[in-house]
Amino acid sequence: MKNITKIFLALLVLGIASCSKFLEENPTGSLTPDSDVTSAEIARAFANSAYIQLSTLDRGAGGYGGNTAELMEFMTGKADGNAQTEGFRFYNLTYDAQSFYISDWWQGMYYGISNCNLALQKIEEIALDETTKTNMLAEVYTLRALYYFYLVRMFGDVPKITEVVSDLNNARPARDPAKSIYDDVIIPDLLKAEASSLAWQDNTGRVSRSAVKSLLADVYLTYAGYPISGGDQYYAESAKRSKEVIDNGGFSLFADYHDMTDPANKNKVEFIWQVQFAAGISNNDLTAKTLALYKRVSVYSDEFGGLVPTRQFVESYPDGDHRTDERQFFYTWYPGNPKNFPAGDPRLDSVNLGGYYIYKWFDSVAVNSTANSDLNYTIYRLADVMLMYAEASNRAEGAPNGDAIAYVNAIRRRAQLPDIMSMSRDDFEKEVWTQRYLELCYEGKMWFDMLRTRKVRNDITKNFDDFIGHTTVWGKTFTENQLLFPIPQREIDNNTNLTQNKGF
Repeated sequence: MKNITKIFLALLVLGIASCSKFLEENPTGSLTPDSDVTSAEIARAFANSAYIQLSTLDRGAGGYGGNTAELMEFMTGKADGNAQTEGFRFYNLTYDAQSFYISDWWQGMYYGISNCNLALQKIEEIALDETTKTNMLAEVYTLRALYYFYLVRMFGDVPKITEVVSDLNNARPARDPAKSIYDDVIIPDLLKAEASSLAWQDNTGRVSRSAVKSLLADVYLTYAGYPISGGDQYYAESAKRSKEVIDNGGFSLFADYHDMTDPANKNKVEFIWQVQFAAGISNNDLTAKTLALYKRVSVYSDEFGGLVPTRQFVESYPDGDHRTDERQFFYTWYPGNPKNFPAGDPRLDSVNLGGYYIYKWFDSVAVNSTANSDLNYTIYRLADVMLMYAEASNRAEGAPNGDAIAYVNAIRRRAQLPDIMSMSRDDFEKEVWTQRYLELCYEGKMWFDMLRTRKVRNDITKNFDDFIGHTTVWGKTFTENQLLFPIPQREIDNNTNLTQNKGF
C-alpha cells in the first residue's frame, strides 16, 4: 500500500492549505509527528491542515476536461463526459481498478485522514484553554468522519487508521468492515463534535455545529439504508439532527436559483457547509469544466464540456418546473464573448450551445472577464437537509408528518410546482427521492442516494427501478459490481493484505 505509506510518513507541510480567510495565517514551516510544538497558532495550523483535502471534492483530475466531482455524476448514467478523457468508461460501465479517477479519490481521502490523525495528536499535546481545544478537535473529528464517510460509500470495507503511523510494519493494513468504520470512527467522531460549543454558523467555511448535524443526519440516513440496513431507529436519529438544523435557524432557501451562483452568497443563506475557493488563488475548477465544448462564449482558453447533463434527465422534469427554465439549473444558449468574435457578428448576441449544459457552476464574472472562478463547492445546503428530514421522519414514523410535507412543498414552490397533499408512506418517499434528484442534481448526491436506496429514477418512465437491473439511457445495465468502486490496483499491488471488490 505504497501510497498510504507515503501519506502517513510524509512531512506535513502547513501554510499551503486553502484559500479561505480562516487559512490566511503565516506559514509555519514543515512539521513531523516528532515536532515539538506548543503555540496556539501552531494548533490552529494543524487544525487547518485537516481541511486541505476537501478540495478532493472538486479539483482537476482524470485528464482533459476532468474533475474529481465528475466521477459520481458519470456513474449515475445521467451525465455525458463529452470530450472528457475517461468519462465514457464510467457511463459505459467499462471502468476498472486502474482508473486514475478512483485512485485520486482514495488517495485524497486518506491524505485527509492522515492530516486529521496528526492534528488530533498534536492539538491534544498543546496547552490551550479547554473550550478552544475541544472546539478545534471537533473540527478535525468532523473532517475525519467526512473523509471516511466518502470512503465507505465508495469502496465499502476500507483500512481503519485512526492514529499517526510511524512504523512501516503497520503501514499495510487490511480492510475493516464498513459497519465498524461507521460504529468505531464516523459516528463517534461526529458525536464528539456535536457535543462541542462550536459556533452554530461559520461564514468563513470552518466546521460549524450546523455542519456537524447536517453530516450526522446524512450519516444516519445512509446507515439506516443499504448496505448497513440499520433500520428505523437510525432514520429517527437522522430526522432529529436535520430538524435541529432547520429549527435552530440561521438558514433559509434562496428566493432565486441565481443566488446560488453569486459568490457574494458563499457560506450563508442556504449554504450550510462548502469547500472554499477564491478567485485567482484557488479557483473552482467546475466552472471551466462545465462550459459548453468550444463554443467560445467565455474568456477561458479551454471550454471543456467535461460534465454535461443528458437530454433525457433534463426533460424528465415536470412540465413548468422553474428549475429547467433558461439559466436556472441549465442553459442552452449564451452570448459569444467579444474576445472571440468580431464586432457585428450575430453570435455576440447568442450562441446556440446545441444542447443542455449545467448552470449551477456558472460564475458569470469568471466566464465573461477573469477566467478565475470564485464559487464554492457545496457539501450541504438547506434544501438537502429539508429533504433528509422529510425522508427520515417518514420512515421513522411510518407516514409523512406536517413538517415533512411543508418542507417538500417549500422546495416545490420555489420550482413553481403545485403543493402536494397527504400521501402514503411509500408515495411520499418516492416524491422525496424525486425532489432529491431534481433539486440536488450534479451536486454529488445522486449516486450515493442510488446506493443507499438501491433505487434509480428512470428518466423515461419517471418511475423508480431497482438499482440492480436498471438500464441507463446509455443502454448499460447496473449489476452488483456497481455497488462499490474497485480498490485502486496500485494499492492492491503494494499491499498484499488488501482484497479486491467483487467483479474487478
